[in-house]
Amino acid sequence: MTLPDFLRSDQYGEIFLAGHRITLYHIIKDYQEGCSAETLTAAYPTLSPALVHKVIAYYLENQPEVERYVVETRAEIERQAAAPSRGPSPADLQRRFEAKRQTEIA
Repeated sequence: MTLPDFLRSDQYGEIFLAGHRITLYHIIKDYQEGCSAETLTAAYPTLSPALVHKVIAYYLENQPEVERYVVETRAEIERQAAAPSRGPSPADLQRRFEAKRQTEIA
């Protein structure tokens, strides 16, 4: 997908609005769920109305590619959410902290 100057992609393929940490995925997902450009501007106050309109226009002009990107991104989000948690649980951390504290007291 060829990106216009108001969108950028990182090394992982995530597409952001240039100069923002807001992703194309979030804007388009919200738009597909019925949010208007005005609602999106209110929800993302760092975005100008002009930029939101540009993003929506880009989506409408490149709908198959953008929708494929949204579907792939959603699948990755779901895959990561379903993956087993890495690292200790909060309860494990608390036990470790208490054990360390006990050894320091002794």
